[in-house]
Amino acid sequence: MATKGHNEVKESLREMTRIFKPKDPKKFVKEYVRKYRIMGGYEEELTLIVENELDKLDSSVS
Repeated sequence: MATKGHNEVKESLREMTRIFKPKDPKKFVKEYVRKYRIMGGYEEELTLIVENELDKLDSSVS
């Protein structure tokens, strides 16, 4: 992914995570990659982003 596109994907995924608060980050990323036709090979990185964002949300609620 190009740098600009890569950052846009990351920010979009963070926003989607805040909105939907997925229970299963791997499944959420898999559906996101399929729906938005993201190139393969980024699932692990995107899953980490979702997990980190969920951790931030959990810590801010407590």
